[in-house]
Amino acid sequence: MSSHAARAQSQPEPTAPQPGRFRWRVVDIVVASVVAVATGVLFWIWSSSWSAMSVPFAAFPPAAGLLTGVWCLAGPLGALIIRKPGAALYCELLAATVSALIGTQWGPQVLISGFIQGLGAELVFLLFFYRRFGIGVAILAGLGAGLFLGVSENIMYNVEWAFTWQAVYTVTASVSGALLAGLGAWLLVRALAASGALSAFAAGRSAREV
Repeated sequence: MSSHAARAQSQPEPTAPQPGRFRWRVVDIVVASVVAVATGVLFWIWSSSWSAMSVPFAAFPPAAGLLTGVWCLAGPLGALIIRKPGAALYCELLAATVSALIGTQWGPQVLISGFIQGLGAELVFLLFFYRRFGIGVAILAGLGAGLFLGVSENIMYNVEWAFTWQAVYTVTASVSGALLAGLGAWLLVRALAASGALSAFAAGRSAREV
């Protein structure tokens, strides 16, 4: 056997190129869609109950922003699980679409809200280059979604309010987003990881290592 042939046989077999860390897999799309549909149903339930839930805030409507964080949940939750660019925006927008298809009192406008709230969460994960997914980043993502919700709803629905009321609503929506959507999503991911439901994702593996 020639030395050239011997060297050729000693070379390791080339391995198939690994998919990029940010490339979506089929399982990512499926799970993100399931998360979005589930939270979309939650959005619809929350919307259907809004009139009753907001009664205690009738004397000071801007305080009702404390309840709005639930509508920001899909974005942070999807991003914490999938950990890929676009996950927050995709999940929040799809969840809003599901709630619109079922039927809400705000009609197709919820699609605009879903896009804006998803963008608010997405920008936070982008700020950390999609490399940080701890509790602090989750809370910031929820806060970002809540902030975008507060500002956009002041433009779309609360235009007749005084600036002070609009400012209070933006703050209460931001706080609600940070707690209900950000912290809430982080706790949900921890619970799902503990059950083994996220074994195919880095979110499941990292949660078990803590």
